[in-house]
Amino acid sequence: MAKEKQPQKEQIKVTDKRIFTPSGEIREEFRGEIKPADPAAARPIEKPAPKAAETKNPAPQQQQPPAFNERRAPGGERRRTMADRAPSTPFTAFLQTFIAQAYMFLGMLPNPYQPQSKPDVGAAREMIDVLSLLQEKTKGNLTPDEEEFLDTYLGELKLAFVKITKNLA
Repeated sequence: MAKEKQPQKEQIKVTDKRIFTPSGEIREEFRGEIKPADPAAARPIEKPAPKAAETKNPAPQQQQPPAFNERRAPGGERRRTMADRAPSTPFTAFLQTFIAQAYMFLGMLPNPYQPQSKPDVGAAREMIDVLSLLQEKTKGNLTPDEEEFLDTYLGELKLAFVKITKNLA
């Protein structure tokens, strides 16, 4: 009996086609094809300064009503709102939606969809839990301003939650 030849397995060749090395540098084979971007191109476009003719006779500014989250101190002085206190980063803008919802659920901000609604303690608790989870998962990856913003509002929400649940009991 003749032994049947076992078919040889095809060898697989793995080629690394990533553009960057693990340290973040461009690989040698791609250096001729790819050039680093101009850092000036990534900067936001600044608005040109107003012309002298426009500044001579400015239109009278109408006093706008305060936003729903704007507060005024007893002397008429404007207090800082969440938007004023927040560093302008995409992460804090993302957090502001959760914070505003938690305040609405606690009844501390008006709910545009249910003007005469009672505080929803369960939903407020969920929003606080979501913010706590985000704080835990992003620990060490935030800027000091973002970390302070999240700590401040999370602390305020927890305190408000305790006060409201004590009043309801």
